[in-house]
Amino acid sequence: MMRKTIAALAAIAVGLSLAACGTNGGGSSSGTTLIEIVSKGFQHQFWQAVKSGAEQEAAAKGVKIEFVGPADETKVEEQLTMLDNALAKKPQAIAFAALDSQAAAGTLQKIKDAKIPVIAFDSGVDSTIPLTTAATDNAAAAKEAAKHMCQLINNTGKVALIVHDQTSKSGTLRRDGFLAGMKEYCPNVTVLEPQYGGGDQAKSADIAKSIMTANPDLSGIFGSNEGSAIGALKGVQEANMGGKIKLVGFDSGKAQTDAIRAGTMDGAITQDPVGMGKAVVDAALDAIAGKTLPAFIDTGFYWYDKTNIDDPKIKAVLYD
Repeated sequence: MMRKTIAALAAIAVGLSLAACGTNGGGSSSGTTLIEIVSKGFQHQFWQAVKSGAEQEAAAKGVKIEFVGPADETKVEEQLTMLDNALAKKPQAIAFAALDSQAAAGTLQKIKDAKIPVIAFDSGVDSTIPLTTAATDNAAAAKEAAKHMCQLINNTGKVALIVHDQTSKSGTLRRDGFLAGMKEYCPNVTVLEPQYGGGDQAKSADIAKSIMTANPDLSGIFGSNEGSAIGALKGVQEANMGGKIKLVGFDSGKAQTDAIRAGTMDGAITQDPVGMGKAVVDAALDAIAGKTLPAFIDTGFYWYDKTNIDDPKIKAVLYD
């Protein structure tokens, strides 16, 4: 009789232990909330800053994150594999910054079917599955860059765009926002057809040199992300056109902030990547808790140049 009682108590204890380890559809066996974050890559300092913000917020909220991304922003298939792997870990939420706004449709549907909330960040997707998108207002930010470009070139000449891609929302929105701004602020300036450098510095430099060769009356170049902007700068320098071409960029890695302080780049838009990383974690936790999220979470942007780069408000969002 005693043995049966002991066995029964042991069985109850095991059952209670297993129940305590349950994770409501995912996460670690200890019950810790797990948020999988699939970024666009680690090619630029921007993504390291997003990762830092996400890690800070996860530590503050007592949750676990896994932040991954392909080696560079051209590897769409590699990113999709990472998204599949994130689903396989059965986390409580997944955050996704798409390299291709349409390519992930199948996996996103699987995530929805698994009842795992999705948070988009930096670049949205052509889907209603993400509950929100935490991002810079890329169109408005690029329009602001265009306004400053018009001032820098005194509303004359030609302007070129070197854009990081035409598949992500950040690429297309920055392209279209800049074009809209040029049309509004300096409609008499000729804006050349956008060229795409994949965010690669070497490729963007070659594009810049080709544009300058074909357009000796070029007044300015806009680079839509860190790699595009630094590539444009390298191209201008290699063509010995420094000081003759106005350069406006996007992002604020060390190479850009150094160039702006040195006067070799005229100005740029900085995002708030640390704030974006924090917003992603907070939105994921709200989704897990069943809270209603806004369709868009604006993480902010600022124009900076040599005159305000050391302003405390600007320095706080530089990621150099």
